[in-house]
Amino acid sequence: MKYEKNKRRSIMFPLGGIGSGSIGINGSCELRDFEIFGRPNRNTIFGYAFFALRSESKNGIDVRILQADTQESYMGGHSDSYWRGYGFGTAFNGMSGFPHFRDAEIDASFPLFGAELSDADAPARARLCAFNPFIPNDEDSSSIPAAFFEWEIENTSDSQTVYDVILSLQNHNTEGSINKSFKENGLTGIFYTDEKGMRDSLGYTDLTIATDAENTAVTTYWYRGQWHDDITSFMRGLTDRGGLDVREYDTPGKRDTGSVSARITLAPGESKKVKFVISWNTPRQSFYLKRYEDKDGNEISWKNYYAVLYETSRESALDALSRFDTLLEKTRRFQASVWESSVPEFVKDAAMSNLAVLKSTTCLRLEGGEFWAWEGSQERIGSCDGTCQHVWNYAYAMCYLFPRLERGMRETTMNKALFPSGATEFRVHVPYGTEHTVFRPCVDGQMGEIIKCYREWKLSGDSEWLKSYKDKIFSMLEYAWSEENPDKWDRDMDGVLEGRQHHTLDMELFGPSSWLEGMYLLALSCAEEMASFLGETERTKKYRKIRESGIRFTNDQLFKNGYFAQKIDIDDLSLPRSFDAENYINEEVGEVKYQIGEGCFIDQVLSDFHAHLISQECIFDKEKKDTALRSLLKYNRKASMRDHMNVWRVFALNDESAVVMCTYPEGARIPAIPIPYADEAMTGFEYALAGLLI
Repeated sequence: MKYEKNKRRSIMFPLGGIGSGSIGINGSCELRDFEIFGRPNRNTIFGYAFFALRSESKNGIDVRILQADTQESYMGGHSDSYWRGYGFGTAFNGMSGFPHFRDAEIDASFPLFGAELSDADAPARARLCAFNPFIPNDEDSSSIPAAFFEWEIENTSDSQTVYDVILSLQNHNTEGSINKSFKENGLTGIFYTDEKGMRDSLGYTDLTIATDAENTAVTTYWYRGQWHDDITSFMRGLTDRGGLDVREYDTPGKRDTGSVSARITLAPGESKKVKFVISWNTPRQSFYLKRYEDKDGNEISWKNYYAVLYETSRESALDALSRFDTLLEKTRRFQASVWESSVPEFVKDAAMSNLAVLKSTTCLRLEGGEFWAWEGSQERIGSCDGTCQHVWNYAYAMCYLFPRLERGMRETTMNKALFPSGATEFRVHVPYGTEHTVFRPCVDGQMGEIIKCYREWKLSGDSEWLKSYKDKIFSMLEYAWSEENPDKWDRDMDGVLEGRQHHTLDMELFGPSSWLEGMYLLALSCAEEMASFLGETERTKKYRKIRESGIRFTNDQLFKNGYFAQKIDIDDLSLPRSFDAENYINEEVGEVKYQIGEGCFIDQVLSDFHAHLISQECIFDKEKKDTALRSLLKYNRKASMRDHMNVWRVFALNDESAVVMCTYPEGARIPAIPIPYADEAMTGFEYALAGLLI
């Protein structure tokens, strides 16, 4: 996807491996958001981290930053730091105040970030390809903790010119920082560490920058001084002293910056490429939202998976550069398989752009290589931990692209979050073993686990895997009618959810809805097929009987006024009171709160979205489902959000179009306080609906 001018403002492209954290590159080619230290770090700049281009010819010397005009607010952004933030202008270390390129054309077609920088006054045109490997079925190569950069420099001047492409990076350590330059196997770089070198300690980080260029130079340390002495001396060296200064210090410092240069000589019109990597190593991770201690009072932590593969960032940088061309070619092959297809552009963009989540701080890989995730990322912390079942139900990338990681998520749930009763925690807590409590099992989350176990079995063809986990899978389903289920989902085993039902919108329903019914009935269908394959005749018959009864009820009783709704008398306060749920009672109007009721809800036929994708039979009558989908387009899709009232989070506004979560068409009773998020437009739900419409 091409981005020009103001559209470049919307880009922050993550360069990092699955579960390794990432470095962001924005629409001006600025390196931002170094989220490589175990947690989110949005809207930040990491010291001096940038590429520069020095050109020298008979026409003179030209030095400029390999960036375009900044898209940052000229007033400055939020910052807790002194001498910066709103009112102080753009960040001084964002390099926007240095000579740079005027224009940029960005092609951010995930998983590759492309840019072309040009300026009539510059003696070169620069093209960038930045990426981290994204290779289906090769999750380890796709988890390298590194950002890959390939710069192509074209001589646009009228004379032979010597170009230095220079990468600068700061040491992370505030005390005792040590920079070590190296040359190894044709590679040149700087290894950033600290004087203690305690790699097994929580909080340790080392960094590496490196290039495989033949003609290189290194300044291991920028000048140590006060104020802006370091950047002043660095730039004077480029403009007045012929390039990088050779400088070493014998004593540790504080966040010392160093630079590596790759030199090429080009005739007019000629171009060449140079490669760089930035790699990182923060080996130990903790659950920073809550401190867990061992018996000696030490904070419990675990090792990031990439630190199992690589001892330091130097090793991962060397591996990255040694395999650069192969990894890039395989990544391009995957990119082309999608972007060159005949699928509409907006569909490809939606599908591919969302894959970037896998490269963000939302996702981790634990010491054994297993995948673990938050629901998302805020500025400084993850949002809602534990690979939340019902949230990750909507994600369909990993099961097809990295199936071993997806299957591992099922194993983690069944091995770490399943109780003997069949109940599951819908969040898997880390560090493992520190917390194991059930807030309340979640209907769509737990049923989704069964559906996904079926999917993982089908995609892998591994029937031994199914046999080894069958008892756990069936126990999750049978919890629906178990005497040990205090929420009494389907105690009478008639396929109708009538008890207290926690769900992904963070509250509970107290009557059957097509949304949760569909998930339950599809889980029954999947379990029935698995039981039949395993020769469990009685289970097969039981599941089929419950499923058939539930399908009849759902299609006959829940379809009304052109869509599927919830069957509940919201005036019957005995429903929540039977579960001691007084917080669900609106005393002022005498209603049950947080219910769909007669609303037209976006996920009313969600189960058929899953059924199509895993080749299962659909739950809903086709004619009624088609009518319900047309009703969603009629009632929930807003051509403009300008006149829509939304008391929740604002993800669409003004003249943007969107599909809102729940509406109450004319004639439908509107609860005084309906289901949470009713007025919102959330893309994950919209995409599932779009899939059903297709």
